[in-house]
Amino acid sequence: MIFRFYRILTHIGGPVITAYLNKRKMEGKEDPVRFGERLGNPGVVRPVGPLVWLHGASVGEAASLLPLINELNKWKALNILITTGSVTSAALMAKRLPENVIHQYIPVDRLPYVKNFLDHWKPDLAVWCESEFWPNLICETNERGTPLILVNGRVSEKSFRGWQKARSLIAKVLSRFDLCIGQTKEDASRLGRLGAKKTKCHGNLKFAAPPLPVDDEELLQMKQAIGDRPVWFAASTHAGEELLVGRVHEKLKAQYPNLLTIIAPRHPDRGKVIATDLLDIGFKISVRSHNQPIRENTDIYLADTMGELGLFFRAANLVFMGKSLIARGGQNPLEPALLGCSIVHGPHMDNFVEISQDFSEKKAAITVTDEDELIEVIARLLKDEVERETLGEAAQSLAEERAGVLEAIMEDLTPYLHRLTLKDVNHEGS
Repeated sequence: MIFRFYRILTHIGGPVITAYLNKRKMEGKEDPVRFGERLGNPGVVRPVGPLVWLHGASVGEAASLLPLINELNKWKALNILITTGSVTSAALMAKRLPENVIHQYIPVDRLPYVKNFLDHWKPDLAVWCESEFWPNLICETNERGTPLILVNGRVSEKSFRGWQKARSLIAKVLSRFDLCIGQTKEDASRLGRLGAKKTKCHGNLKFAAPPLPVDDEELLQMKQAIGDRPVWFAASTHAGEELLVGRVHEKLKAQYPNLLTIIAPRHPDRGKVIATDLLDIGFKISVRSHNQPIRENTDIYLADTMGELGLFFRAANLVFMGKSLIARGGQNPLEPALLGCSIVHGPHMDNFVEISQDFSEKKAAITVTDEDELIEVIARLLKDEVERETLGEAAQSLAEERAGVLEAIMEDLTPYLHRLTLKDVNHEGS
């Protein structure tokens, strides 16, 4: 009943959806050049042969699929398509996808757009990531006979409570997946209770991600610019945290007069606002998107660019992970861990509960409860090189030992891939 209502609503709501998308386009949240893809109109020709379609909603999900894409790419007979929904994720994919892998924007979940997309791409296998469940797209894919697999499935406690109010809808959607692989045992259990017919848990696919890439020449220049200055890095910050980091910097300068603080906002398009706020306080800042160099008197280097976290994790391996001192769920600590960074984060790690618990138990990260404790911990780690190195080594060791999740997921996908390649061979021979 709820699904039928949803389908009717998305049908008659066409004008409203169009107006909403146009508003997003004006705000820079939609890609004006490739806007047709959001309506299901293909941006490129479908290649001949079996096609595996992967979907990750935004930057985090898409990045976690990259190791899986690299494994699938070893099956030479397969074509690979990945869809995402955000402009920032498209920019990341443009930098990091293998050349032969196709990226498209996910169509809006309205039946005409969905049918356009599926009519063109005709996926032979669909692999969705984490927790974005579009009812029309999932059900229509299933009704066309395409197997669906959910990897790295995640259902937070809040989402689980929310889905209780629409149990018939989520049950209809999840039942269309052949297999739902949860990030944690609790995620797998929640997926099952919400209607998934078969669940498993191998761990978090984000553990399988390779170290973030870096341009060696850029890294050399960055290290030369920093020199022997004490430095720390506030990564993937959100609104409210940049000014907090600024206050921390100001307090730390009493002990470290030539301290350099690097801030990389989670959303680089906020760079102009952040720069204005920090300048108004009186900080001397350099802005990377303006190609401003790090000077001797630079207090804060604002790294408001996309796809360069690998550079800053290596250049300043004492890292505070953002979105964690405000109640927003935290950011993924695995990326700095793989590079041996000393990691500090706040108490709000709801989006990475199991990972943050593992890091805490293994003494691979330090949790701070507030601004004052952040000042105390960063000051201590800047002074104590042995503690920094011990913390970084523990983090790297933990991240590396969890990498077997990719192999387990590929084992689950292999029977489907064999059928696709066999089907392709039979088709060529007929």
